[in-house]
Amino acid sequence: MQLPDFAFLFFFMISTVRTYIVTHQLLQPDDKVIVGVSGGADSIALLHVLTHAGYACIVAHCNFHLRGAESDCDEQFVAQVAASLHLPCCQIDFDTAEYAGRKRISVEMAARELRYQWFEELRNRFQAQAIAVAHHRDDSLETVLLNLIRGTGIRGLCGIRPKNGYLIRPFLSLSRLEILQWLSRQGLAYRIDSSNLSDEYMRNFIRLRLLPLMEELNPSVREAITRTARHLSGIESLYADWIEKERERIMPDAKRIDIHKLMQSPAPQTLLYELIRLHGFTQALSESVFESLQGEPGKIFYAPDASCRIIKDRDFLLLASCPAKNERIYTLGADDSLTQPVRLSTQKKAIDARFEIEKKASVASFDFNKLTFPLTLRTWRNGDWFIPFGMHGRKKLSDYFTDRKFSLVRKEQTWVLCSGKNIIWIVGERMDNRYRISPSTKFALIVNFFDDNFS
Repeated sequence: MQLPDFAFLFFFMISTVRTYIVTHQLLQPDDKVIVGVSGGADSIALLHVLTHAGYACIVAHCNFHLRGAESDCDEQFVAQVAASLHLPCCQIDFDTAEYAGRKRISVEMAARELRYQWFEELRNRFQAQAIAVAHHRDDSLETVLLNLIRGTGIRGLCGIRPKNGYLIRPFLSLSRLEILQWLSRQGLAYRIDSSNLSDEYMRNFIRLRLLPLMEELNPSVREAITRTARHLSGIESLYADWIEKERERIMPDAKRIDIHKLMQSPAPQTLLYELIRLHGFTQALSESVFESLQGEPGKIFYAPDASCRIIKDRDFLLLASCPAKNERIYTLGADDSLTQPVRLSTQKKAIDARFEIEKKASVASFDFNKLTFPLTLRTWRNGDWFIPFGMHGRKKLSDYFTDRKFSLVRKEQTWVLCSGKNIIWIVGERMDNRYRISPSTKFALIVNFFDDNFS
């Protein structure tokens, strides 16, 4: 018995999507899945297909309140569809414009952030295995062109991926036309978002104006771009593997990039960008960092969100967090200890025949009676000076650091212990000669610095 066209198309659609799910390991047969449903054609088709394919679906609808009464009608429609399929339906209201203004981002980006944050909350609440959204093959194609227009690396030309964490896209094997034809044959209603009919947004401009022009040059341009994106996706996997191997070669730890080894790479500028982009650095900033490699040390570059900075040192690029703006001062008594910002302990000891001065950089011994309590611990400041142990003349800390070849980060991580206004110890480094133990000393103050770098 031959099936009618609409029945054949119904089962063909479900079979196609199920095969794509299995091929890309998006879902297991008994998985529970959150389905993002706007009420538009794509998401309505996705909900019906996943439900008929046997997956346990939970409908999730966001009302962003961006289109007045139209948004409210979408919400009501989605609730009716969920009820007709006997599915649980979760709906939420967002003041998207207020969120966008507060975060200083576009309305589109605000809607995206709000949507996916809430979807993840639902996934955890229902213990679902995935979040399904209705991106299809044409969406992926438009993303490639959008990224190309804005400027992108190889990653941006690979299109939309089938899976990203818990987020899955089972419709990437289908075109928009195939989805619309399926809905029409099944007699399924859906909502039309009026904003999708305007070319005010760049993605809509690509869909409504650019792609039709490209099809005049090549009627198969959609297939050609999709094929190219698929090919680049495979290349990107090889590229990512190379980046990881290079990272191990040129980064002795997570905070340093060896400049000499970086320059030995066949593509040092590209490699540098890939190493620092995850720290918030843009392509333009990466180019500036690269241009500084042949210059003098000391130049600093800040990520746009000020979460990280790169310091050009002699042999390394140093990745470091941005320093705190407000200096904090900590106090220590005669028999006391600190656990933050560094671990220090103090102990008063009588000088007798058994007393020995420990000759370790992590231990300092002072003449107790020369000290003013409480001692204070702080970071160093420009203009600070001390008299190094064994010497009689002043030395600026900045000169001491230069002599010791301290990097900028190490300078910032150096603490000084003070008695009154005088520095008595560059912690873990060198103490001040004025506070040393002498033959007339009766009591000593022993200060221990506990740090993993000291054995």
